[in-house]
Amino acid sequence: MSQDLAGEITQKLIKRMDRESKPIIVNISNRHWHCTQETFEKLFGVGAKPTNIRDLIQPGQFACKETVILKGPKGEIKKARLIGPFRPYNQIELARTDCVTLGIDAPVRDSGNVKGSAPITLIGPAGEVHLEEGAIVQMRHIHFQTKEAEVFGIKNMEYVKIKVGKPPRDGVINVLCRVRDDMKLECHLDTDEGNALGVKNGDLGTML
Repeated sequence: MSQDLAGEITQKLIKRMDRESKPIIVNISNRHWHCTQETFEKLFGVGAKPTNIRDLIQPGQFACKETVILKGPKGEIKKARLIGPFRPYNQIELARTDCVTLGIDAPVRDSGNVKGSAPITLIGPAGEVHLEEGAIVQMRHIHFQTKEAEVFGIKNMEYVKIKVGKPPRDGVINVLCRVRDDMKLECHLDTDEGNALGVKNGDLGTML
């Protein structure tokens, strides 16, 4: 083995050991939705505003008191919670089992990529809104603040492998990295993924 190759392997091992020494919090993202102000007022009334009941880890994001019924061709899901603040687009984030219940075929997408996604109907106390697109299965991902990403050697939209869960249900999965100044280190899995891997809110994952 050449010295150059040995040095390269050594550096990779050092980098991996360094990453493994920095655990990442993993949280389970239950079905929820984001919307525009226009959509919200159609569902809850003109002039209505979201009610913050709990701040989330991601800066500026919060769980709202307001919930809706999600309706598809085959069924309904009650009490789907809004996540604020308002966005310039409507997005309903589901697990695959939710899609089976509703009878829709939502594509796996990164947040914000809703063009051509599945149609769905939202039913609120003041009215209902049918969306021709907006329902997705959220791609599992890790949020990085820009400086945190530098520490891990991560670039925006890069895929990494992360080990999550506890034996005998632990596993290694590919995860999308999102990097922005207004983010905070946190991994999100949906309920199907969390159940399959035996992961609970607040568990720690290890980047490989």
